[in-house]
Amino acid sequence: MITLQKNQIFTVEIDGYSHEAYGVCHVEGRAVFVPYTLVGESWEIKILKVTNTAVYAKALKALRLSPSRQESACPYFGKCGGCDTQHMSYEHETTFKLDRVNSALKHIGKQSVFAEKIITSENTTRYRNKGVFAVADIDGLPCSGFFRERSHQLIPIETCLIQNELSERAAKAVTDFMRIHKLKAYNEVDGKGTVRHVFVRKAYKTKDIIVCIVSAKGFGANTSELVSYIRSECSEITGIVLNINKSKGNVILSGDFYTLWGKEYMHDILCGFGFDIAPRAFFQINPPQAEKLYTKAIEYACPENVDLAVELYCGAGTISLCLSKHAKKVISAEIVPEAIENAQNNAAYNHVTNIEFICADAGTAAQEINSRGLHPDVVVVDPPRKGMSEDAIAAVAEMSPDRIVYVSCDPGTLARDILRFNAFSYELNKVTAVDMFPRTCHVET
Repeated sequence: MITLQKNQIFTVEIDGYSHEAYGVCHVEGRAVFVPYTLVGESWEIKILKVTNTAVYAKALKALRLSPSRQESACPYFGKCGGCDTQHMSYEHETTFKLDRVNSALKHIGKQSVFAEKIITSENTTRYRNKGVFAVADIDGLPCSGFFRERSHQLIPIETCLIQNELSERAAKAVTDFMRIHKLKAYNEVDGKGTVRHVFVRKAYKTKDIIVCIVSAKGFGANTSELVSYIRSECSEITGIVLNINKSKGNVILSGDFYTLWGKEYMHDILCGFGFDIAPRAFFQINPPQAEKLYTKAIEYACPENVDLAVELYCGAGTISLCLSKHAKKVISAEIVPEAIENAQNNAAYNHVTNIEFICADAGTAAQEINSRGLHPDVVVVDPPRKGMSEDAIAAVAEMSPDRIVYVSCDPGTLARDILRFNAFSYELNKVTAVDMFPRTCHVET
């Protein structure tokens, strides 16, 4: 058997995908990951990296291409870390995502129940209602864009096919203003400079557009002119917010927020409810798909009306408000104080009075509900990508709900957590995948 080494060249058949949508082939008994290749294709590849756990290669020469391959319309595809599947037809992409969910359920979760379908997206371009542009100096001039995958090397972006056009224009307005006034972008190495990110949210069913400038410091005497310049370049916006983020590391929004002009919150309508969304509050980035996701979650959670429903990781309270139509009482928990305040205001705005909000992590909130002797009919969880802690799972199981509905943005942690729930005698009953993020490898479940 040959020991694989860097720079070796092989002819291979692509027979599977990694969770990142890399093509997978097998050489000398080892799985080799080859970006931008499709199942069924034959390639000449060059080994780039060999570790004890993985082998990575570069596709050199196509010998046979898949009919599901398409040319990417994005000039930055393969350079920035945004999209993963621009080289696939959309039908092939959604098949990959459905297979990704079911592979995780089978191999990680040891399950025998699988998703039979994926709810596809009508829009595969310009669907994001949130744009987060990094800002950095390139050749001495501030630029906006996205980081190259697994790096902090900025790729300047003029047009991103999955962002809304206004986000691009707002990011350009900020960097143009910086150039005019000779302001430097924040440098994470020495901590000098000003702007770190431009964060834009655009409402789905209202006209609200909020531009949040994330900076290590304020703009001083230039603040008024900054506001005027952004408004002149982006007349549609309804608010400009400054976030002073002095923290080290990768957290985009941290520290204090100051409304420079207009509104601080974006107001939008989802599933028939109105929401005021604070900059730090979680809100789905693809609202039409979010409505489909939440409709399915409520269908699973409340096939009939219930007495008590609990939602953990409630964010701005979107699912909780949907549950309020089907439950006599809803108890919702979220660890971010601003999000809880946001959720409470959203409930009040919609004249919903049967929701109680708890500011605590999921495990602590579940323990508090347990301590009251309450046993919910259903618990809905919508955790971050890392999934649920073992303590939180144990606390949910201790509440003994009839049903648990798990909304997941990562099939791997979903499958892991289902296996943990199995240990408390809960069994997987139904699964539906939802494509919230077209042209990326991510899939909601």
